[in-house]
Amino acid sequence: MATIDEALAKLQKSAFRAKFHLTEKDKQYVKDKGMNTVREHAADFVRQRLAPAVIPNDGKQTPMRGHPVFVAQHACACCCRGCLNKWYKVPVGTELNENQQERIVNLLMAWIDCQMNGDQTQ
Repeated sequence: MATIDEALAKLQKSAFRAKFHLTEKDKQYVKDKGMNTVREHAADFVRQRLAPAVIPNDGKQTPMRGHPVFVAQHACACCCRGCLNKWYKVPVGTELNENQQERIVNLLMAWIDCQMNGDQTQ
């Protein structure tokens, strides 16, 4: 995976990925819960929905809305193993290790942080 800044810049060049933004409701959720809690949620979602080697509903496991992390996953192409493979060359069919999971969470949180701070270019 590229650096976070490189990945965010590349994602912005995709019309599909660039259309995702946190709603005011999402932003309020982040403010109410705090970034640490949202990071815990992100880690749980990645561990449960992306890390397994085999995901029965791969490609459909991440809703488009309902939680700021879900929006971030789509914006960052971390929504399914197919997107992780296409964008970051993460092999399909192998379990994600802790380092890979942490890097994904860091990318998601960087995107959320940019959204929270009004940096719409990332």
